[in-house]
Amino acid sequence: MMDDSFAFALGRLRKAAAGLPEVEESAWYGTPALKVRGKGFCRVKDADTVVLMCPLEEKELLLSSAPEIFYETDHYRGWPALLARIRIISDEELAYRLRRSWLSKAPRTLIRRLEDGQAGA
Repeated sequence: MMDDSFAFALGRLRKAAAGLPEVEESAWYGTPALKVRGKGFCRVKDADTVVLMCPLEEKELLLSSAPEIFYETDHYRGWPALLARIRIISDEELAYRLRRSWLSKAPRTLIRRLEDGQAGA
């Protein structure tokens, strides 16, 4: 059962991931998550934070350019995962980050479907 404190974060993730093919809700490390074909691409860390998959080069750029939104802890240092403050990230930025995260985990067939504009197919 989902902790009520996670409801806001999960709701934002659901909305931002709308239109991405085969997104499923699940648990990952004991918290609510979104996966594509069983592979996690984001999860709720706590009531104020979500974890997004992110290439290391891009992660460093985001950490330095928007530290009010993005950060990391020692646990995530050196890993292609980025922490985001869910209460202050804009809807547009969250949707963009989720799409990038989804692209890092989705199989090529789904990526092609998304690129071809058949997300709902």
